[in-house]
Amino acid sequence: MNCADYVIIGSGSSGSALAYRLAENSNDQITVLEFGGSDFGPFINMPAALSYPMNMKRYDWGYFTEPEPNLDGRSIAAPRGKVIGGSSSINGMVYVRGHARDFDNWAQLGATGWSYQDVVPYFLRMENWHDCGSGGDPRVRGNDGPLHITRGIRKNPLIEAFEMAGVQAGYPATEDYNGYKQEGFGPMEQTIWNGKRWSAASAYLKPALQKPNVKLIRCFARRIIFEEKKAVGVEVNIGQRTEVIRANKEVLISASSFNSPKLLLLSGIGPADELNDLGIEVLVDRPGVGKNLMDHPEVYIQQACKQDVTLFKYWNWPAKILAGVQWTFFRNGIGSSNHFESCAFIRSAPGVEYPDIQIHFLPIAIRYDGQAISEGHGYQLHIGPMRCSSRGTVSLRDKNPETPPKIVFNYLSEQKDVIDFRRCVTIAREILAQPAFEPYRGKEIQPGEDVVSDDKIDQFIREHLESAYHPSGTCRMGNASDKKAVVDPQCRVIGVENLRVIDSSIFPQLTYGNTNGPSIMVGEKAADFILGRTLPPDENAQVWIHPNWETSNR
Repeated sequence: MNCADYVIIGSGSSGSALAYRLAENSNDQITVLEFGGSDFGPFINMPAALSYPMNMKRYDWGYFTEPEPNLDGRSIAAPRGKVIGGSSSINGMVYVRGHARDFDNWAQLGATGWSYQDVVPYFLRMENWHDCGSGGDPRVRGNDGPLHITRGIRKNPLIEAFEMAGVQAGYPATEDYNGYKQEGFGPMEQTIWNGKRWSAASAYLKPALQKPNVKLIRCFARRIIFEEKKAVGVEVNIGQRTEVIRANKEVLISASSFNSPKLLLLSGIGPADELNDLGIEVLVDRPGVGKNLMDHPEVYIQQACKQDVTLFKYWNWPAKILAGVQWTFFRNGIGSSNHFESCAFIRSAPGVEYPDIQIHFLPIAIRYDGQAISEGHGYQLHIGPMRCSSRGTVSLRDKNPETPPKIVFNYLSEQKDVIDFRRCVTIAREILAQPAFEPYRGKEIQPGEDVVSDDKIDQFIREHLESAYHPSGTCRMGNASDKKAVVDPQCRVIGVENLRVIDSSIFPQLTYGNTNGPSIMVGEKAADFILGRTLPPDENAQVWIHPNWETSNR
């Protein structure tokens, strides 16, 4: 029988960090369970190939939402990594801590000990930051952690045009949105090192597996095994056989915002009425399991470019082959960047205290699945509101563990989100109309110059809204007395023993920005809870808030 002190389900961003830190106690045996396979090969490791792995069954669970009721019945792709490193091995490699107020709000929502001052020491511990010559204060960044964070070469002239356009539109600039001042236009950070994707597997899991007390088992987790209400192991499929992997101390679920609630539900933890309907014996009635699903939806505002300066000139097979050869042998060239090298965090309106809109700039007009537009040269803004009020669900279709979960984001179910999206389209158009883009600006490709009225903009959003792939919140953290909370502030599942959930599913509120960084931080901090230690809060941690935020958004 396989047995360990700690059994971690999932080798993604949080699970890899957990394994690495728990392994520091050499007396404990750690087993990591992962259904996916190796991350070897260019599709994952070449940064510019980022659109490939999340569209490959080998690396992605292949989930789609149910027909979304407010998107004219469209089903939206909901990729999650099925490979060592999890979604950090198939994502866009963007690194964002989140705004300080995000974590202060977590604490106010019942996640005691997760305020900004509480989590900053963990970001510092995990980071190995390189400014790459584009500014920032090293005193507020980590410099010896396992996670390399870099910036692109930023040589494309459209990057300078984008950042200048933001300033011309009245918004501030920032040298480091992960430092003291998130708000503004500036360089975007990447989890890329020496021209290669630097995933959680590279930073955490592979070093952990070099230690004698950590091992990885390829298997499919079916459910948690309990003795009364004490978690004692995980039932898994290994090839054609089913067996139980025992946990002497704890079972730690780090399986994603889709698969973590799925495992709890299959194990009898969740809304009692839903479990009874499926014929699953109720162990603990927790109504919040699978609820509170949050995401960052976005649209692409695309502009044709009059000059031959975009990445479209590389969007042909001879250029792609040349880029692949250059990257394979030298780890440089066009293949060594994700090309998200500039971004903005801005506020949508006066009275908004801190940024509620994120913009990714990309010097090509393209879909996330890698399909370029037929018009040729162009550039685009990925833009969307980061404080959506709409909430979705993750639930079971039946009690078969191999059946994919039922996912409904419920995008645009709240009118506030519709209004916020209209505002995003208006702001994006305003930025693209600034003088800095004059030498490059061609026609508007998307939404199109005839899309002006609220009705037409709303229709464009319904037809083109996509996920930014940041699902969170389905096992929400909160006070043990909160009936809708699933885990307490130490990530322990409420109502049972020796079971924790440790990944983005515990977020009480979605952080404002890409979620890979906060997910790794959750793994770092939860490991300290398990080991009975904690880093002291940084009582000197400060954050910049616009002095005129109540009367101006610029």
